[in-house]
Amino acid sequence: MNHPTTGLARRSLLIAGGAGTLALAAGCGPSGTTASDAENAASATPKPGGRLRAAFAGGGAGETLDPHAANLFVDAARSKALFDKLADFGADLAPVPRLASGWEPNETLDTWRVTLRRAAFHDGRPVTAEDVLYSYRRIADPKGTFRAKASLEPIDLDASRALDPSTVEFRLKRPYAEFPNTLAAFGAYIVPKDAADFSRPVGSGPFTFVSFKPGASLLVKRNPAYWEGAPHLEELEFVIAGEESARVGALLGGQVEYAHELNPATARAHEGKGRIDVVRLPGSSMQGFVMKTDRPPFDDKRVRQAFFLIADRKELVDGALSGAGEIGNDLFGKGCRYYAAGLPQRTRDLDRARALLKEAGAEGLKVTLDTAPAATGFVEAAGIFKEQAAKAGVTVEVKVGNKETYWKDILSSGTFASYRSGAMPIESHVSQRLLTGSTTNATKWQHKDFDDLYQQAQATASEPERTALYERMQRRLYDEGGFLIWGFADWIVATAPTVRGVSKTAPANTLDWARFDKIWLA
Repeated sequence: MNHPTTGLARRSLLIAGGAGTLALAAGCGPSGTTASDAENAASATPKPGGRLRAAFAGGGAGETLDPHAANLFVDAARSKALFDKLADFGADLAPVPRLASGWEPNETLDTWRVTLRRAAFHDGRPVTAEDVLYSYRRIADPKGTFRAKASLEPIDLDASRALDPSTVEFRLKRPYAEFPNTLAAFGAYIVPKDAADFSRPVGSGPFTFVSFKPGASLLVKRNPAYWEGAPHLEELEFVIAGEESARVGALLGGQVEYAHELNPATARAHEGKGRIDVVRLPGSSMQGFVMKTDRPPFDDKRVRQAFFLIADRKELVDGALSGAGEIGNDLFGKGCRYYAAGLPQRTRDLDRARALLKEAGAEGLKVTLDTAPAATGFVEAAGIFKEQAAKAGVTVEVKVGNKETYWKDILSSGTFASYRSGAMPIESHVSQRLLTGSTTNATKWQHKDFDDLYQQAQATASEPERTALYERMQRRLYDEGGFLIWGFADWIVATAPTVRGVSKTAPANTLDWARFDKIWLA
């Protein structure tokens, strides 16, 4: 995949006219078109006004609108409505400028100058370089546990400075060839200087705050002064519906107009029947299991290797995802820049799995697999893997936990758990999940020599040399890592037939996913 903003062939990047803006569907016919053609054309023309209600799974009564604390998809969607980042990832996972209008490194890649566009917070104050530095320092606070903290680690925030109100000079602790990825990191939103209370948040996003009931709903309204242009919708309401059946039922019953994350079987049952429109985003979601490499039994790499060989990936994709996806190879980012596509596709080998377990002294192994209905296919995949493991002499006890606290629970507890991820660059996956200091390191993969390889890659200006370093990292993970990645699922959302402007190409967690400022009601 081509990432022009991080290849360093261009020393700076400036955009005009809303890069990353969702293209509207064409539909205007020549004069003499039929009434049906005219209706189709009219529905493709953005219509202002109305309230759209969007149903998401939630995080319970402990939900917050602090964008730096975002962790769930609903957190990301709400944060995107209220706040902005300096950059975000396009559909190709290249960083696209947002509050930043451009960036430029020095020759040694250890200082980057970021220029801000003209934008204002909801209270009218301009977004300045001081707001950027405050936001990043808040995220990076050693006492905090914000998700973007690991992504910002390369920045020397004490040495970084505001050159003027619209220019930030970021001093880095070491050369970082892909620094723009940091600006687009999950949760790296810009808030006003000194912001600490987010009960009534003030951001710079396309919608402004109206009301919030944690675990129930958030209501926001159009920001007419938004720097990229006011949204088409007058109001947007996020409604929490934890069960997929509840989201679909609300959509079919007219209580909401947008339902996030349908399972494949549900989508197939309703697709093409006229009551709802189904949008599929192929291969958007990595699906797998995490094995904690710092504790028994997975502190022995032979046990991890055995589990890689136990998995029948096609059976998992067909059974847990109803075939709506493709098999994985225990590596993140299939098809993305740096992906080690040359490694052999791993297949099931029960004889070799049994031999590895015997070598490790783990014959008759019993493990608990933590899962929850926190994501499509989790419980189903756990049940399928349990049956697969039994054929290798491994007893898997499936433990179904609380879906509302699941992600927090599995980060440090247990040994083996269901896992999934939306799209992000492979570099971001490594920095957020696979370094010793990564805050979301669910596999507890902590190796200084691996950290050093990553740092070496970031100090390498030559893309072919950097690619070779990423391949070395991935070969290590393929051989002995803690991610058993069995598939990549289509991401599925559904809308009422009156909803227009939903991107059909943006993977989850990218710029045009959940772009409610570009959606309208026909």
